Amino acid sequence: MTVYFIGAGPGAADLITVRGARTLAACRVCLYAGSLVPTELLADCPPDARLIDTAHLDLDRITAEMVRAHEEGHDVARLHSGDPSVFSAVAEQMRRLDAAGVPYEVVPGVPAFAAAAAALKRELTVPTVGQTVILTRVAQRATPMPEGEDLATLGRSGALLVLHLATGYAERVVAELEPHYGADCPAAVVAFASRPDETVLRGTLADIADQVRAAGIKRTAVILVGRALGAQQFRDSHLYSPGRDRDHVC
Repeated sequence: MTVYFIGAGPGAADLITVRGARTLAACRVCLYAGSLVPTELLADCPPDARLIDTAHLDLDRITAEMVRAHEEGHDVARLHSGDPSVFSAVAEQMRRLDAAGVPYEVVPGVPAFAAAAAALKRELTVPTVGQTVILTRVAQRATPMPEGEDLATLGRSGALLVLHLATGYAERVVAELEPHYGADCPAAVVAFASRPDETVLRGTLADIADQVRAAGIKRTAVILVGRALGAQQFRDSHLYSPGRDRDHVC
């Protein structure tokens, strides 16, 4: 049988993809992170499905549950918040399944940064202002960052940064990015994106840390920093330009 790593989306139950919902409805076993995945999604599981909250399970126990289901002949839905491609710990689970000879597939989902951009009503890539988005985090109590991926180094690019797992260290983020972006650089924080309790903070590097502290935001949020967040005067893209040769696809 097959393990399906399914992106559950950023929070709202209706932001799971059609493929994700259909796959979930066909799996007799579902492993989900109860602290992150909306419980409303579990209603899509078969009535007799075995539901396993992995919030308090380590990697060995999670793998054992998936291998057990495979041996019993059941497909497994492994629900992850956001999209499995970033900050999901899917890679280490895949490695364990490879070693156990258990097949798996990945069903993508709506990532947190996309939901945050939607909440802000901003395009993150604005012509002539910024065409690069960097998804990263800060190293604190979690796994250390690789050499050369610290904020000071990434900040030299001037690209729009989206920081996961960083709101608890907002002051540090500001201190490391201000020398490269300037205190007046637009910044935003979106917590619980797409959920009823969604919180959106808009400001600059000069005041965003104070806003985070005042709002009491500590988790389930992303920080965005970059000039594209505040861009108003910019050139229209070539995509819809009247002068574009539309007889040739590029």
